[in-house]
Amino acid sequence: MPTSKKTAAKAPKKSATATAKSASAALEGKKAPAFELFDAGGKAVALKDLIGANNLVLYFYPKDMTPGCTIEACSFRDNIAPIKRLGAKVVGISADSTDSHGKFIAKHELNFPLLADPGNKVCKLYGVYKMKSLYGREFMGIERTTFVIDKAGVVHARVGKLSFGEQKLLDNVRALLGAIVRSKPASAKGNYVRSVAMSATMGPGVRVDTAQATAKALAAAA
Repeated sequence: MPTSKKTAAKAPKKSATATAKSASAALEGKKAPAFELFDAGGKAVALKDLIGANNLVLYFYPKDMTPGCTIEACSFRDNIAPIKRLGAKVVGISADSTDSHGKFIAKHELNFPLLADPGNKVCKLYGVYKMKSLYGREFMGIERTTFVIDKAGVVHARVGKLSFGEQKLLDNVRALLGAIVRSKPASAKGNYVRSVAMSATMGPGVRVDTAQATAKALAAAA
């Protein structure tokens, strides 16, 4: 009798969005990927130039001059003092040109640098370049995401899908920086306190991990 051949079930393909999300989340607790990009003035800026003496709030955003990105940039501008007091710098990255960044900075008097990643090379390294949808149209683009990185270059948190108009965004970033400041210094054995990733999503099912959650995580890891 003829025998029937069994065909192995094919594993479902991961979507670009799922792959990017996992790549982005996988950075938590690990060294931030190295990069070198140009700022609005045409100066090359590397990750190693931004850390060492400082913690870093590195945020990726879709596009200069758009309403949401303007609100986000101005929020960081208006709250830069408490972030600096926690020993951190703020740096933004998008795929816009250095010329576009210069106009954006000048128009809104931004007090922190913006770096140009026109080929999305660094955005891909950080897992923020992914499939997006708008009005039923799908396209690849940058998802608004913020990373909190310590002086040793370790990613302590990825803050994604921010409701950028809310004060909670900045409160969460400051709470994460505060946890880093209070934690033990990193060692070769990885003896550091890992902050809780905080996220806020707009609309139904809003989830926000607050400063209290960070404090609990800090106490548990001590």
